[in-house]
Amino acid sequence: MFFLLFCSQIPKSTFRMSTIIGRKKEIEELTAIYRKKQAQLVAVYGRRRVGKTYLIRELFKDKFAFYHTGVSPLELEGTNLLEAQLTTFHSSLQLYGAQYKSKPKDWIEAFDRLRDLLIEKGEHERAVVFIDEMPWMDTPRSGFITAFEHFWNGWASGQDNLMLIVCGSATSWIQDNLINSYGGLYDRVHAEIQLSPFTLHETEELLKLQEVTLSQYDILQLYMAVGGIPMYLSYVQPGYSLAQTIDNLYYNKRAKLKEEFERLFDSIFRNPAPYKTVIRLLAKRQSGYSREEISKMSGVASGKSLTMILRALEASDFIEYYKPFENSRRQMMYRLVDPFCLFYLDQVEGRHRGENFWRDNEHHASLNTWRGRAFENACLRHTGQIKTAMGVGGVSSEDSPWTLQGQEGQKGMQIDLIICRSDRVVNLCEMKFVNTEFEVKKDYEETLRRRINWMTEHVSSRHNVQMTLVTTYGLKYGLHSGIFQRVVTLESLFAY
Repeated sequence: MFFLLFCSQIPKSTFRMSTIIGRKKEIEELTAIYRKKQAQLVAVYGRRRVGKTYLIRELFKDKFAFYHTGVSPLELEGTNLLEAQLTTFHSSLQLYGAQYKSKPKDWIEAFDRLRDLLIEKGEHERAVVFIDEMPWMDTPRSGFITAFEHFWNGWASGQDNLMLIVCGSATSWIQDNLINSYGGLYDRVHAEIQLSPFTLHETEELLKLQEVTLSQYDILQLYMAVGGIPMYLSYVQPGYSLAQTIDNLYYNKRAKLKEEFERLFDSIFRNPAPYKTVIRLLAKRQSGYSREEISKMSGVASGKSLTMILRALEASDFIEYYKPFENSRRQMMYRLVDPFCLFYLDQVEGRHRGENFWRDNEHHASLNTWRGRAFENACLRHTGQIKTAMGVGGVSSEDSPWTLQGQEGQKGMQIDLIICRSDRVVNLCEMKFVNTEFEVKKDYEETLRRRINWMTEHVSSRHNVQMTLVTTYGLKYGLHSGIFQRVVTLESLFAY
């Protein structure tokens, strides 16, 4: 029988948080769950390489009663997947003290052995069981889910001191089989924690911890190229310039991220081809595509399959959906937001470039075009910081990019970000990536005034339409700069 050490006796100092960047909310939630007096099943999920395993290991590493990581199917090609997964599970059981010499014949027996191991340990304090990359363990026709249901419902859920954390990068598997299960695990997950990529602030903190010295301007460009993915950022070495770093990550012979795109999707999805097809399509247009357009242009039927693909990509922070200004619910748009994918598909895939490409072509036209688009994307991922810098962080709003297709003989119109606020103010945000103060020319002011006039005609007369500039080094004041009521700079994007 298990006994519970009362949580009030567990000092906060026992948690290992000194090397964890950010994740404050997640840490608070996990430590609160640890202190509960009932069995807890926790699902942690998020994009691959985002730091899920690191967070759990650093927080609970001296509290594990059992820890196991599923083996990637990519590493098991040509083998019996079920046999290989059972073999590695058996090894983990032995590592934590199980005395069985032969591997279990199936998952029912494997989880029975885990139960016996935990009973034998007879822990007198909170026992943490961590099963990492659980989706990989559910190989075809293995009976894994049935066995796990039996383990949890038949025994584990009754052990008041047990905290079972399951983790995975295949977020759709976690959602379908655990969080939204209608089978034996219906309503059994006590907490779901989605880990998102780092913000610019957290990216800067991680680089400081690695003793990497780069200006915020260069950190922003690095973020635009790899995103806030801790594993990718860990490849950045001290003493190298931004140009050298990008070359080392993408263009050198042994570049860490040169083959990452294929590995990334192949490791998450059993049939990765349609997912990559959708990602490549969404990379072509900044504002994204509607569901109908995605189906038509990708060849994926607009039914259950497309729903599954879009939901899985959204849950893993590769894409996001939004409702464009003045559009119906049926016309939701899907856009690619993962910086790594955007950079790889725009600047790496299908291009034959030398090992020093970035150093030799820092001001190449294609890179300048990419910078403009990537900066918009980075800003959209920091809308909260933009609103805070504007002094309206506590005001609720609907935020989205917006594009108006031009009618015959007329130009279209694009607004990088519309912030439609509940206090009846609409901010039209323009995003400009430049290496000096941004200067407004006469023709650009005229363009902005046309956008203001159009928006004024299409919102309630009670709304006040304002222009906001989001840029790197601020606004150069002059004859036409008064068009902007607010200016948000690079420093504000790095705010906590």
